[in-house]
Amino acid sequence: MPDTTYVPPKVWTHDAPSGGTFASINAPTAGAREQKALPVGKHPLQLYSLATPNGVKVSIMLEELLALGHSGAEYDAWLIKIGDGDQFGSGFVEINPNSKIPALADHSVEGEPLRVFESGSILVYLAEKFGAFLPTETRARTETLNWLFWQMGSAPFLGGGFGHFYAYAPEKYEYPINRYAMEVKRQLDVLDRQLADRRYIAGDDYSIADMAIWPWYGALVRGELYGAGEFLSVHEYSHVQRWAADIAQRPAVICGRKVNRTWGEESEQAPERHSAADLD
Repeated sequence: MPDTTYVPPKVWTHDAPSGGTFASINAPTAGAREQKALPVGKHPLQLYSLATPNGVKVSIMLEELLALGHSGAEYDAWLIKIGDGDQFGSGFVEINPNSKIPALADHSVEGEPLRVFESGSILVYLAEKFGAFLPTETRARTETLNWLFWQMGSAPFLGGGFGHFYAYAPEKYEYPINRYAMEVKRQLDVLDRQLADRRYIAGDDYSIADMAIWPWYGALVRGELYGAGEFLSVHEYSHVQRWAADIAQRPAVICGRKVNRTWGEESEQAPERHSAADLD
């Protein structure tokens, strides 16, 4: 039997797409690939996104702010079809040079619109702008940010690691699936222990930490991510299950999940959002 062990070359080159999902748009270079301006609506905040776990974080935050009565959080949400490469248009790259959704432009500030990119940065920006969902007391604020940045550092193992090799890679390989399944289960155990005696991730109050973590790990334990619930035995994490179900019932979460969504039940899709009526 021939030896199929991969031996890395001395210098890596990008010779051909991998064949996996998104292979046609992945490349080892950054920057715009076409001239394409972004649309701008009538509201102060312009969101350019897709209802992936990272995108949903921000639309949930905006809907939660509106539910609290912050009228300045009104926003237009424009669909960025990442499978078609919309994120490489020149207008989008001007807002996010990393070409990843979500990206936000704040037109309410003086001078040029303020760009905000990276989902965690957007959550902090909105929380500070409107004074909501991020405590001001030092200890509580730090704990909330601890968990926000935990998510930012941990989710790549869930999405780019486990999700890629379990769901998107052109072939299934035992080693990477086992490696990342172990890490994802470890992360779920971290969350389960944290939630054993707390209603929310950072304590008694709902915060941007919950908004960041729920679209990834809440969706995972609810069987909505990668079809991997049974494989990962997500029923074992009872505290995460309780927390995920609790947040899923929030009206703003129900609305936020619809924004920039183009799959699933038609009643759960709002490819663009320009007013609350678009989510009815």
